[in-house]
Amino acid sequence: MAENNSKRFLINKTSTDYSNDLSMAAENHESHILIVEDDQGRKEFTLERSIYSIGRDRECDIRLVSQFVSRRHATLVRLPRSDRSNSHYYRIIDGDARGKHSSNGLMINGRKLSNYDLKNEDEVVFGPQVRAIYYLLKRDTVLPGQTDASEYDITLINPGMTEDLED
Repeated sequence: MAENNSKRFLINKTSTDYSNDLSMAAENHESHILIVEDDQGRKEFTLERSIYSIGRDRECDIRLVSQFVSRRHATLVRLPRSDRSNSHYYRIIDGDARGKHSSNGLMINGRKLSNYDLKNEDEVVFGPQVRAIYYLLKRDTVLPGQTDASEYDITLINPGMTEDLED
């Protein structure tokens, strides 16, 4: 019972309404992205809010399509970093915001855990063929397949500045 109360406290403590979430992310030069794979394919979610529900229920913020996933399988909570950098991280908690656990739990990076502070490229498995990968992208982060614009030196030439070779 005490465990449920502590979870409720953590979630309620962090559900502060940040009135300007988008400017906060831009100010910190970081993006939090969750890429989900389930029975309907692959979906990408940019995380900007302070709390998200994850599960099979149609009311969930991040809906997972699979018979092996609980209606309210997990909760994502945004927490401030302790280094006073105005940045934040996300904690994933098994179950709903009231502390009720999911049926099958969470496997995070191959370990069964009830809660975990997500780091870049962490893998969360909700059930067979249902998983998510979390990305924390800093301003200078380049995803595989992307190139940095500074790699290209594009020099534009005004046609009027070239000499006519026939003269």
